[in-house]
Amino acid sequence: MQTSDPVTDDKTRAARLEARLSVEQKAVLQQAATLSGRTLSEFVVASAQEAAARILREHETIRLSRAEQIAFVTALLDPPAPNERLRQAAAAYRQQMGR
Repeated sequence: MQTSDPVTDDKTRAARLEARLSVEQKAVLQQAATLSGRTLSEFVVASAQEAAARILREHETIRLSRAEQIAFVTALLDPPAPNERLRQAAAAYRQQMGR
């Protein structure tokens, strides 16, 4: 018994995507789809969705070296005093916002 999969559920499909492939590309995708027990469309959609999710995760995650982590935490816990330019910007903001 298979459970409903949002990628393949007919009720959730509202848009269409077309792509031009070489014969070789289609053959490779078809072979992979067959081996995974999916239709070609199911395989392509699921693979594209997994790749998109991975790319989004990579762009949403900030990776810091150990030195960068220490510098970041130090700046949060012991920030430097505001310089003159920052004080002027804050004063201008307060005046503009009526505070």
